Order: sequence, then structure tokens, then C-alpha cells
Amino acid sequence: MAFVTHQIMRAMSSSATRNAAIKHITVIGGGLMGSGIAQVAASTGHTVVLVDQAEDILKKSAKGIEDSLKRIAKKKFADKPEAGAAFIQKTMKNLTTSTDAASVVHSTDLVLEAIVENLQVKHELFKTLDKFAPEHTVFASNTSSLSITEIANSTTRQDRFGGLHFFNPVPLMKLVEVIQTPMTSQKTFDALLDFSKALGKYPVSCKDTPGFIVNRLLVPYMVEAIRLHERGHGSKEDIDLAMKLGAGYPMGPFELLDYVGLDTSKFIIDGK
Repeated sequence: MAFVTHQIMRAMSSSATRNAAIKHITVIGGGLMGSGIAQVAASTGHTVVLVDQAEDILKKSAKGIEDSLKRIAKKKFADKPEAGAAFIQKTMKNLTTSTDAASVVHSTDLVLEAIVENLQVKHELFKTLDKFAPEHTVFASNTSSLSITEIANSTTRQDRFGGLHFFNPVPLMKLVEVIQTPMTSQKTFDALLDFSKALGKYPVSCKDTPGFIVNRLLVPYMVEAIRLHERGHGSKEDIDLAMKLGAGYPMGPFELLDYVGLDTSKFIIDGK
């Protein structure tokens, strides 16, 4: 009986560890990606703090999130406007904002960074927050081009550091690349996978390699389209149309470059 009890307790303990869900998250960066991540997390019942440097940025972010929720509610609750209003109210209640990251990470389970693609800036951010976040807190970056290992090296918690690469627009795109560095513990990796699923996303496992999976394949395709046009072998319009009708892509490479943003695309290319 004692053996059985011990086995049950150990199973419960193991389950509790495996299912130590990420409930409270701090998203650093109130731009398009950070706001999208915050919106999805808040709408799936997580407590979210969205952080940026200025109040006016955060007000704009909150307004953008609320407008996005209204569009979703209009479709999702077309015949139940009261349920839609309740959905918006509940989601916004889960979301707060702050301009002081250090003061809000003391009780968070996950710090997720979605700021400018600059390694030094990311280093400074995580080095600072590493001093204030509790030991259990997992750190993650939404970078699409920089090495997760390099970013993690600015902290003392390389084993509790991973990548969560979301795609724009976050509320609509289902994929999340979950990146595991050589130092990321299995417990941390599992927690990030579970968190992605809790958001209603489809996580794919990636090693910390330049471009991960999607951009490793996608960026050379876009660059080759640019070269094709520069050589005078096709107009931008014809190249886009060819890939949409010939390959079944929803966007051509030049449409995609405009959608992603030329500055972001350059950061990704440089990172590869």
C-alpha cells in the first residue's frame, strides 16, 4: 500500500511539474507583434502585462487590441452580440499595461520580448530583467532572425530561455515556432510548447538555427525574386502573379516583402 501511495504521489508530482502552466505573462514591446501576442494571450484567459517605453504607445496598442477584438467578436458572435461584448470585456480585463518592465516581472511566469531586432538592445533588456524576475520565470524572444542562444547569454537562466516565434497577424496566424537552444531545459521547452497550445496555436519544434524553419526557406525565395526582377527577367507584378497562380501562394514574393516590411526583411536577411 505504501508503495502504491508513493507511486501515486510521484505521478501527481510529475504531472504537476509537467502541467505547471504559464498563467501570467509579461510582453515587452507594444508594436504590432507584441500587441498581437498580448491580445491572444488575454483572450485565452492568461493574465497579461503589456510593456513599452511610453504611455502614448501603450494607449495606441490597447486601442488596437480592442478594435481587433471587436472585429473578431462581430464574426465569432454574429448572432449573440451580448456574448461578443462579454468576450471583449473579459479579454480587456485580463490585460494591463506598464512603462516599467522591472516592476511588473516579479510575479510573472513568462517574459516574452517582441522589440526591435537589435542584439545589443535585447541583451540590455534581458540582462536587466534577469535581476528582477523570480527564479521560475521563463524568458523567451519573438525574434525572427537573431540567435536565441546569443540573446540568452545575457542572462543567468540559459536553461529557462527559449524562442517563441509568432507570425503576423498573430490573432489569425496559427503557427508558432518554438526554439530550443542547447541550454534550454526540457521542462522549459515543454512549458513553451504547452503555452503555445493553450493559445490555440500549432507549435513546431525548432533548433536554434538561422531563420529557424519558415524564414530559412522563405527568405531565400524572396531574395531570389528580387534578383530575378533586377536581372530584368520579370516585372514585380508578373512574378507575384506567377507564384500565386502557379504555386498556389496567397501572396507573391513582392507582396509578402511589403507586408512583412522591408526593414524587417533586411534584419532577417542580415541575421541569416
